[in-house]
Amino acid sequence: MADNPNSLTALPDQMKAVVTLGEGGYDKLSYQRVDMPDIGPHQLLLKVLAAGVNNTDINTRLGWYSRKVETSTAESAERDAGDGSGGWAGQTPFPLIQGTDCCGEIIAVGAETDRSLLGKRALVRACMRTNGFDSYDMTWMASNFNGAFAGYVAVPASEVFPVCCEWSDAELATIPCAYATAETMLARAGCDKMSHILVTGASGGVGSATIQLAKRRGAHITAVTTTAKAEAVKAIGADIILRRDSDFHEMLSQQQFDIIVDNVAGDDFPHLLKQLVAGGRYVSSGAIAGPIVQLDMRDLYLKDITLIGSTAWDEAVFPDLISYIEGREIKPLLAKQFALSEIVAAQTYFSEKSYIGNVVLVPDEDAY
Repeated sequence: MADNPNSLTALPDQMKAVVTLGEGGYDKLSYQRVDMPDIGPHQLLLKVLAAGVNNTDINTRLGWYSRKVETSTAESAERDAGDGSGGWAGQTPFPLIQGTDCCGEIIAVGAETDRSLLGKRALVRACMRTNGFDSYDMTWMASNFNGAFAGYVAVPASEVFPVCCEWSDAELATIPCAYATAETMLARAGCDKMSHILVTGASGGVGSATIQLAKRRGAHITAVTTTAKAEAVKAIGADIILRRDSDFHEMLSQQQFDIIVDNVAGDDFPHLLKQLVAGGRYVSSGAIAGPIVQLDMRDLYLKDITLIGSTAWDEAVFPDLISYIEGREIKPLLAKQFALSEIVAAQTYFSEKSYIGNVVLVPDEDAY
């Protein structure tokens, strides 16, 4: 290691990782041996205990963030690989180790970090506000630099949050991206106990996190899901279920909402906007049904509606999530776990959307 940091154990020279070689299909995912990451004086080295699977991982591999793509995330899987410009901030630095969600053990510290952190289990705040929280400039682990689909990952010490709880490693790995995204959206939209909110995509990672976190705030929640998942979504806090595979638009038209949390978008966007009350807030951090939507400006300005985009996580969000976990105010929704070497099976299962909650990878023994 370049800085000879304090370490719990002797460190290997190499590890196993899933390396994304470029934009394209599953053939771009290579489980291979790579060099161990070096850590700088203000960084920590984590042994990855579990890593969550997210839309971001798949969308970046597919190049879905490119402005050339106008289809849903599912349809984008059928298109040819892009030109490499389909990452969060344009050009993705392939080859790249992805993996935005990380639960890990701190096993080495840089020369200018706190040695007392050694041995602690922690979560990583993957969204790093590069120029402080007054700026929306961001650096993302697993998009701008190597992430947690590996045996080890090096990250700035400021972005590592020790957590003390009875949850398993895989359960903890369900939290970072989904719950931080959901909590940021709810905070920006002003969700409180007086709010009636609509949550689309309610069975997914962000959707199910949004329901739990909104219920924690005392909100009244209407959730959109399928008939097959209705009871499970209700069990995590939804008060009313709108079944997407039934008369969805008719049922939707009978309700009014203070806040709509929508990561689906697509053709339903104009129908959703019409159901906001005067002064209502629409907030989104995704568009899995398609990024190009139809907007009637009269729906926006005649009712003083606020549209809120949400990607960067706000400063209070991650410390708050740690406190919710340790205070037993939320629970993990682990749908299934796979070995890291089973990345293709995990992403295939993830994309089928047949489950509630989150999918997690656990490193194989040969990853260390």
